[in-house]
Amino acid sequence: MLEYLTSLNDHNLPYPDTIHPIVVHFVIAMVLFGFIWDVLGYFTGKTQLFEVGWWNMFVATIAMFVAIIFGQFEAGLAQPYSVAKSVLNLHTLVGWSLSGIITAITAWRYVIRSRNPQKLPIYYLGAGLILTLIVGVQVYLGDKLVWVYGLHTVPVVEALKDGLLR
Repeated sequence: MLEYLTSLNDHNLPYPDTIHPIVVHFVIAMVLFGFIWDVLGYFTGKTQLFEVGWWNMFVATIAMFVAIIFGQFEAGLAQPYSVAKSVLNLHTLVGWSLSGIITAITAWRYVIRSRNPQKLPIYYLGAGLILTLIVGVQVYLGDKLVWVYGLHTVPVVEALKDGLLR
C-alpha cells in the first residue's frame, strides 16, 4: 500500500491527475459569478441577488485555500524546467496574493452585508472588477503553464526524466 502513496505516475503525481485545476476552476467560477450577481443586483434593484453574490464569494474564499494547497504540492512535483520557472513563480505569487485579496474583499462584503444587506456600495463593485481582472491574469498564467510549458503532461514529464529539458 505504501508504494502507491510514494510512487509517482506518468504525470509525476501520486494520484491519477492534477487536482489544482479542478479546484481552481471552481474558485474562478465562484468569484466571477459573485461579481456578476452583485452587478445584476445593483443595476436591477433586485437585492436578493446580493445574497447570491455573498455566498459565491464566501465559498470562493474557502476553496481558494484548497486550491493553493494542491497548487503548492503539485508545483513542487512539477520539476519545472528553466523557461517555465519564471511563469510558475509569478503564478504562485499572484495566487498567494489573490488569497489575501479574495479574503479581504469577502470580509468587506460580510461587513456590508451585516450593516445593510439591501445596499451595496459602488466601490465594492469597483473592487470586484479589479479582482475579476486579477483573476483573468492568473488564468492566463495557469493556462500558459499547462498549454505552453506542459507542466504535468506526459510528454514533458518524460522529457524531464530523459534529461531533454533543463
